[in-house]
Amino acid sequence: MPDGGDMRETDLSIVYDGQCPFCTSYVRLYRIRESGRQVHLIDGRSPHPILEELRRRKLDLDDGMVVKFGNRIYHGAAALNVLAILGSDRTLFNRMNHALFRRPRLASWLYPLLARGRLFTLRLLGRKLIDEQ
Repeated sequence: MPDGGDMRETDLSIVYDGQCPFCTSYVRLYRIRESGRQVHLIDGRSPHPILEELRRRKLDLDDGMVVKFGNRIYHGAAALNVLAILGSDRTLFNRMNHALFRRPRLASWLYPLLARGRLFTLRLLGRKLIDEQ
């Protein structure tokens, strides 16, 4: 579900793998605080201008999701950490996300396990990695 349009400095872009059931579920369940912030969900397999910026920075979406918040880009565990901090506490999912990923060290430890689970699931489903397309 690519999202275009002008972005404000307080906007948040989440770049994820649209063919990964875990990634897709995560971005659909995640809720950002009501703060006037626009959230752009960007499938990393779609044509979108932000993907060229990520390639220039040599950020591999097969290694982790990306969050762009203002002018800063966060990849992998750092992306989940930012989302955990910015997320609302209105849903059980967000409260669990906050508990697990608000601490950078714990996020860095858990994220590789999630990434391996994603790779395993894509293989089971017969889907290619983003860079293999």
